[in-house]
Amino acid sequence: MIIHDPTLTAPKGRVLVVDDDHDLLRLMRLRLRNSGYEVAVADGAEKALVELSVFRPQVVITDLRMPGMDGMALFHAINQKHPTLPVIILTAHGTIPDAIEATNSGVFSFLTKPFDSQQLLGRIEEALALGGGVAQGEGEDKAWREGIVTRSPEMESLLSQAHLVAASNARVFIAGESGTGKELLARAIHRASPRRDAPFVAVNCAAIPEDLLESELFGHVKGAFTGALSHHGGLIQAAQGGTLFLDEVGDMPLALQAKLLRVLEEREVRPVGGTEGVAVDVRIISATNCDIDKEMAVGNFREDLYYRLNVVHLEVPPLARRRQDIPLLAKHFLKALNEETGKQVRGFSREAMELLLSADYPGNVRQLRNVVEQAHALTTTPVIPANLVQKALRGKRDNAIVPLTDAKRRFEKEYLTNLLQITGGNVSQAARLASRNRTEFYKLLHRHDLDPGQFKSAPLKS
Repeated sequence: MIIHDPTLTAPKGRVLVVDDDHDLLRLMRLRLRNSGYEVAVADGAEKALVELSVFRPQVVITDLRMPGMDGMALFHAINQKHPTLPVIILTAHGTIPDAIEATNSGVFSFLTKPFDSQQLLGRIEEALALGGGVAQGEGEDKAWREGIVTRSPEMESLLSQAHLVAASNARVFIAGESGTGKELLARAIHRASPRRDAPFVAVNCAAIPEDLLESELFGHVKGAFTGALSHHGGLIQAAQGGTLFLDEVGDMPLALQAKLLRVLEEREVRPVGGTEGVAVDVRIISATNCDIDKEMAVGNFREDLYYRLNVVHLEVPPLARRRQDIPLLAKHFLKALNEETGKQVRGFSREAMELLLSADYPGNVRQLRNVVEQAHALTTTPVIPANLVQKALRGKRDNAIVPLTDAKRRFEKEYLTNLLQITGGNVSQAARLASRNRTEFYKLLHRHDLDPGQFKSAPLKS
């Protein structure tokens, strides 16, 4: 049973409470609601995982001992998808080893029942102060993430991490396929940061010829080379006080990588032909779509530079992993094109939307925009028909949405793998969590060629 509170006026935050004790759930819901929080409750871990993406809590409070999936297993499941979401664990069977295991695993706090209400409220306030959670609240300012259209839990988790890191000066390394929106995320981090009123300067390291990139980045003095008729400050200096975004940094030539490393270490830039450095205060966000580990292995990218740039690592998921965003993005692009051209195209036919949803997108969001733009330009009707979408997709339907049978098989294998990871390869515990006997569970593992020994580690306490 999952119960939602009515919408509160300016709630302090959203809290999800998980416990198999219905009396305690009612009491917790009442106390937290009276303290100004918006509350959802779930009487089991499995229901809590369903509720997670719907309610989008900023703090989770869970009992440790519950039938089926226990509190630690729930924490690990949450942490896989929402690593910034604070989890507070309660138990009537608290022991020092339990507390050590929980805190070492990354649990925000561990309290023993009966707990002091004021202490719990204090822990909630501390957790909220971290700014984590599944997503930003409805009443909060979302101007910082302007242009990022999503309802994907994975994207919302990424945005929560981005919002957290924005408050610091830590350098950020953004990985992701071409067309996923890495620059949009970099701009969002800049807008959410204390540097928001200073410049945001974007440089595509792959688009500028090598012989020009050095001068563009680091600047040059008059007479440094033929054609240098005046002093040029360079893009690093242009971003003074703000953020420099180095897109496709994996394509930067090795000689310039060494010079960039010096800028990061000494916090000053030396223009081409100059003899003195110029102090700079710039936050650097970098991005690439190449396999940076492979590039380092073959000597094309400096490891020391990578570790300087990769203080915080964020990865933008491909569009194939956030298909629920396709209708939102298509509508967003359509609205922008209508405003730009004066056309009044209302939307897509059902068949056209099915094509959009089922197509593969190697070019990700950029490719989707291109498809919408082509269809919008060619349509003569208020609703875009399927044939125009098919044409824009170059006549191919890649069936990226797999048949139900294949989807079930894939889900079952991922589910079993996740259980083995959570339990450290403990088949007995994994079988209990799955509500199956050991014999049946072993048959499932055999069906998917899964070896529990590959997951062996210190098992969770049961």
